[in-house]
Amino acid sequence: MTQDQRQAAHIRWLGAAQLIGVVRSEPGITRALAAQRLGIGSGGAAEMVARMRRARLLDETPAPASGRGRPTTVLGPHPGGPMVLSADLRAADWRLAVAGIDGLPRIVAQGPYASENPGLVSEQLAKEIGTVVRKNPKRIRALAVSVAGTISGNKLVQFTSRGWHDVDLSTLTAKVPARSRVHLLLGNDATLAGLAEARTGAARSATTALHLMVAQGIGGTLVVNGEPISGAHGAAGEYGHLPFADQALVCPCGARGCWDLTVDGRALARLRGDPSPADAVGYVHDLIGSPRRDAATRRAFETVAASLGRGIGGLVNLHDPEVVTLGGVAAPLRSAAPAAFDEAYRSALMSFRKLSAPPVRDGVHGEEGPLRGAVTLALDHVTTAAGLADWIARQPAG
Repeated sequence: MTQDQRQAAHIRWLGAAQLIGVVRSEPGITRALAAQRLGIGSGGAAEMVARMRRARLLDETPAPASGRGRPTTVLGPHPGGPMVLSADLRAADWRLAVAGIDGLPRIVAQGPYASENPGLVSEQLAKEIGTVVRKNPKRIRALAVSVAGTISGNKLVQFTSRGWHDVDLSTLTAKVPARSRVHLLLGNDATLAGLAEARTGAARSATTALHLMVAQGIGGTLVVNGEPISGAHGAAGEYGHLPFADQALVCPCGARGCWDLTVDGRALARLRGDPSPADAVGYVHDLIGSPRRDAATRRAFETVAASLGRGIGGLVNLHDPEVVTLGGVAAPLRSAAPAAFDEAYRSALMSFRKLSAPPVRDGVHGEEGPLRGAVTLALDHVTTAAGLADWIARQPAG
């Protein structure tokens, strides 16, 4: 395809990309309402939807029955349309999911890490990814990987929970057939969770939103106009390594006094006098699910919730967001000691912010946020005008 042909295809599919954007942001939307969102007439919308059905991009299906009257149809992904693959590399296990244009992930493989050796784990995951892609070689267009660690370029710079450093993640596509041309995208789990909350979650209506996620440590992102601020090398949002804690505490990252060490299951265990847990998230859930809490546990929750609230107040002073959303186990940690959280949050705010402090909301996607965000990242790549033009160019004639 020549440069002029690519440009013409891009222009031709720009309106289609905008329509898909509406369908992604408002699942179950009707054609008439989608046309209204785009400011086009019913005739133009009908022609566009028909063209997209022929291209195996969108389809119209009956809406769930809601009483008498003419059945309503809603827009959704075509059953033979483009798909994306997302991988979620968590502290203790991994998951793979596929999704269509509707952005709803469906788990197709999962399991524990086969080894403590990052090279062997990369090989394990590459085989699983290759297997999934080979089942849908013409439909899967992108792979987005969420990792509970620091990402810079194609490298997992630091995966604290597993003790890994400088792992090349480009090898995850080693078993993908070259003809499939699957594009690889990488992101930090907290950053992608923030993307999910900004697009389809608790920060959906906000222009500027701050998302914070507690797992093993705390990370997050500032999302502006629906896009996370990633920094020069893709490693922005490492809020857990701000020096908000006691300088006597040494973080596995190599710095002292990291906020990470005061807001998760490791902090709760240290305050209760327990050994550091192998699974910081599981430890939090176990404590919260316990029917009775002794005084030491209550004090531990209050201390952790206060550290969380105080740090968020400082970040609000820094970023001036409209809303703050919480992911991972941040929400249950706050709910375990709400008074301590609220007092610490408000006391950390500058005076002029106290009367109109940004609301702190529980995330809609919870611990599924990173996987949802990875799907969103992949679909952003696939559903651009250029991405749709490429999809069309690879469809069989007729």
